[in-house]
Amino acid sequence: MRYLSRQAKINPVPRFMRKALSAAYSGCFAGAGGPFGCCIVSNGRLISSACNTVLKDNDPTAHAEINAIRIAARRLRTYQLRGCLLYTTTEPCPMCFSAIHWARIDAVIYGTAIKDVKKLGFNELTIGARDMKKIGRAKVDILSGFLVDECRGLLDYWAGLAQKKVY
Repeated sequence: MRYLSRQAKINPVPRFMRKALSAAYSGCFAGAGGPFGCCIVSNGRLISSACNTVLKDNDPTAHAEINAIRIAARRLRTYQLRGCLLYTTTEPCPMCFSAIHWARIDAVIYGTAIKDVKKLGFNELTIGARDMKKIGRAKVDILSGFLVDECRGLLDYWAGLAQKKVY
């Protein structure tokens, strides 16, 4: 695991990443989108979890992080998600990182990197979360490589599916 910025403030909890993984596997089973899952936590309480639904919704913005942010904002009745942690199976793309910044989420905890899904053929911009944070002067804390082996297992599972679609 690599810790970035105020690392002492991030205390990751495996069960929340596993909740994100569970959401991703559910999305794979349903053919909703790629192998991506996310959950948002506040004060040790699960607020939302979501998978990628790009294919199901025919919506290129329906990434797991965006879906989870939308659900959390509705449930908490606010667009500002201060105090929340976002767990995601793969490093947020620039679109998702921007949404995380705008929602004022405190920290992002992720497993695999953008380069890992780019290798699978996904149309990824290779601007990582660290670069987004630095260039944009975002205040979000970042922890990478959390439960990375389990997150790689998800990518391996998806890569073995006969009915997968790369977009």
